Amino acid sequence: MSELLSVALFLASVATYAWKAGRNTWWFTATLLVLGFFILLNITLFASHYFTGDGINDAVLYTLTNSLTGAGVSKYLLPGAGLALALFAVFCALGWVLRRRRHRPHHMGYSLLALVLALGSVDASPAFRQITELVKSQTRGGDPDFLTYYKEPAKSIPSPHLNLVYIYGESLERTYFNDEAFPGLTPELGALKEESIDFSHTQQLPGTDYTIAGMVSSQCGIPLFAPFEGNASASVSTFFPQNLCLGDILKNSGYENHFIQGANLRFAGKDVFLKSHGFDYLTGAEELKKQVDDPNYRNDWGFYDDTVLDAVWRQYEELSRAGKRFSLFALTVDTHHPDGFISRTCTRKSYHYDGKPNQSFSAVTCSQQHIAALINKIKASPWFKDTVIVVSSDHLAMNNTAWKYLNKADRSNLFFVIRGDEPQQDISGIKRSTLDNGATVLDILGGDNYLGLGRSSLSGQSLSGVFLNMKEKVLAWKPEIIRLWNFPNEMKAFTIDQNKQMVSFSGSQFRLPLLVRVGDKRIEPLPESEYSAPLRFQLADFAPRDNFVWIDQCYKMARLWSPDLALSTDWCVSQGQLGGEQRVQQVDKAQWKGKTDFQETVISAERYQHNVDTLKIVDDSIRYKADSFVFNVAGAPEDVKHFSGLSRPESWGRWSNANLADEVKIEYDHPLPEKFALVITAKAFGPNANRPIPVRVGSEEQTLTLGSELSTTTLSFSNPSRSNTLVIAPPAPQSSNEGNILGHSPRKLGIGLVELKIVDREG
Repeated sequence: MSELLSVALFLASVATYAWKAGRNTWWFTATLLVLGFFILLNITLFASHYFTGDGINDAVLYTLTNSLTGAGVSKYLLPGAGLALALFAVFCALGWVLRRRRHRPHHMGYSLLALVLALGSVDASPAFRQITELVKSQTRGGDPDFLTYYKEPAKSIPSPHLNLVYIYGESLERTYFNDEAFPGLTPELGALKEESIDFSHTQQLPGTDYTIAGMVSSQCGIPLFAPFEGNASASVSTFFPQNLCLGDILKNSGYENHFIQGANLRFAGKDVFLKSHGFDYLTGAEELKKQVDDPNYRNDWGFYDDTVLDAVWRQYEELSRAGKRFSLFALTVDTHHPDGFISRTCTRKSYHYDGKPNQSFSAVTCSQQHIAALINKIKASPWFKDTVIVVSSDHLAMNNTAWKYLNKADRSNLFFVIRGDEPQQDISGIKRSTLDNGATVLDILGGDNYLGLGRSSLSGQSLSGVFLNMKEKVLAWKPEIIRLWNFPNEMKAFTIDQNKQMVSFSGSQFRLPLLVRVGDKRIEPLPESEYSAPLRFQLADFAPRDNFVWIDQCYKMARLWSPDLALSTDWCVSQGQLGGEQRVQQVDKAQWKGKTDFQETVISAERYQHNVDTLKIVDDSIRYKADSFVFNVAGAPEDVKHFSGLSRPESWGRWSNANLADEVKIEYDHPLPEKFALVITAKAFGPNANRPIPVRVGSEEQTLTLGSELSTTTLSFSNPSRSNTLVIAPPAPQSSNEGNILGHSPRKLGIGLVELKIVDREG
């Protein structure tokens, strides 16, 4: 209803101003800005809904605040570009409509009415309400009864005798198992569910609605609310350090805890969370590629489910044969939104719905086959009698190609248990949430029947059944949950450990690089990794007076405040305010100690704008002073006009990428010398090794031969036509995920460039 009201108020405001208000610059600008804000809010809501299926929620704040980099971004480029173009077009059209009657005399009453209607449309919009509620949840004082309901169990299980296999199915909610709605979609895993203890009403609460949040809620019994935004958990060294979670209890009880997934463990800080809570053995994409027969058989997120679950079986078999007490957690990925992925070994690769193939349903029917196959192997093994198998969704499916069909049903998370020691077949319809998963498992293993805010669904009462609106209650507890992080609220002295690439202050440690916004009573860490925006872009969003400490490679900040370090990849520390003074210090010791020192300086709007503009220069447009092209830093020498065909800088240099251009082309500002030597340090990738690589300048072509290891070669050129362009053409670019960012499509690699130098030999 509020959505219709907001649209009606919006249209009424447009009509009132366009046809009645007349000409006035101030009223036109004010009304256009408010109406434009309404459009922006709704575009944001639409975009967030595209990712989450639930509008603007904590998942958006946690995962998407800084950047979509690493989050399967290649699938979202086209929708994102479309939204940006649509926003621009609508804004232009809105301005044109409002100025239709600009020749009419100004009418104060109608102008005021139009502005009030515009403000009303914003206030009534669902997007504004959702953002307001999120802001309130961040700032409210908390509910004093949190500690009454938060219960910490015993730290160990007396006389444990069961092993645990816990399988998280990515977005594999229970709704998919409705055979009336989706006939034949989940026959294999559905049959196993029918033989289990099946919980049919597992609701999703705020702070549990994306993968890492689902893992935290199911293992610690608390939603994932944090004192920072974005993927900052990837930079912290501990995760809910004060809390006792399932992994901690298992480790204290003599369990060897293992976790296996196909994606990179660093994404969203899963490695930090697991290592903080009892898991000593973690396997992700980087580890699997050393174990599998075909390291190139993978999707945008990592290795396919058949590969991952085969690794799970091998680990289960090895641990069981060794007679160890263990837990083995696994996370699938093939059912990840928006489309999912189809592995090559499943027998059903397509599922039709509404008379046409549906990619998300196809991914579900394929992935569930692999999960069922793993479970059947375990059930057929001699070790099953000592095993408890849990299958759960990490969260409800987000906005995938099956989402509109899922919404027609009563949606619920998946959670069922197969006991090898006491086979049971039962369906429980009690109202519960994913907070109860860990407590239920702990109860089965012989421990307490509570864990955090979770209660065993076998012998306790879920808080979802205690409170009429558990979602509101969880949000009321949000400040108390955030306090569990024991997060520092000041940064005075700090220590940088170059060997560990960590910075520590106020009892906390963070991975480098790191940007910190330092307030009077609040510290906000902003990380940089494959999964967040570059720190300089994040810094560009700071206000002129915001105090910051920026720890990064020197060259990234040198362009602004220390040009002599423009090519240094050492660590540097910069601190100050964008509108005031900044200071850069090079880290020159293995253990480097520093102090924050924010000077009271005059804030200059001109200085601030210059800094922001410089920080926002895209990598390929950056220019530095040097007599050679150094490829492990962003940008190019000042005499390079344009370059193409190169991937992003890495610690050693850059790969050529034929997905961007077939050839590496470097165009200089001025003609190259008539005679010069080209000194190139590089290596070849895969089939490009030991093959002739054409290098052209104007009409002259030389041949470069590279091995798979770095080498330096000098080529002599005559350039009578005074061409200004150098072209290198790798002969056999190969598609590969070597060094790739999680979620990005494979690159087509040819040669790896470290340094390139033009040496004038005229005369």
